[in-house]
Amino acid sequence: MSKVEDFLTKQEEQEIVDAIRTAEQNTSGEIRVHLEKTTDKVPFDRALEIFHELKMHETQLKNGVLFYFSVADKNFVICGDKGINDVVASDFWDCTKDKMAVQFKSGNFKQGIVDGILNAGEQLKKHFPWAEEDTNELSNEISKG
Repeated sequence: MSKVEDFLTKQEEQEIVDAIRTAEQNTSGEIRVHLEKTTDKVPFDRALEIFHELKMHETQLKNGVLFYFSVADKNFVICGDKGINDVVASDFWDCTKDKMAVQFKSGNFKQGIVDGILNAGEQLKKHFPWAEEDTNELSNEISKG
């Protein structure tokens, strides 16, 4: 599957959006998913570009998380903003990626993404619990490039 449109079904995309909503119910953290066909850049560098294009660095508590996927290249990156990286364990993102990779190796891409999102939400809840005055600062929709 090299085309972004073929990577996930509409139903699977909706399940991912629902997972983002679920994860964000208990945290002020903001989670986004971005899919693109390929990149000629280092995946982490491209993920950081997307992070800024989506204005994820503008969240009030610097607690945005981006799940970036370069579909044809079979690469994915998880980027967290400064507020998160300052408080989570240094191996936090690696542990989340490992959970996702188990599903990906079995061809369960949607489930791997959902597992990663829900895991991130659980961790964010510990450091950035939801509060009455919280607002959804970023769209939950999957972005594509």
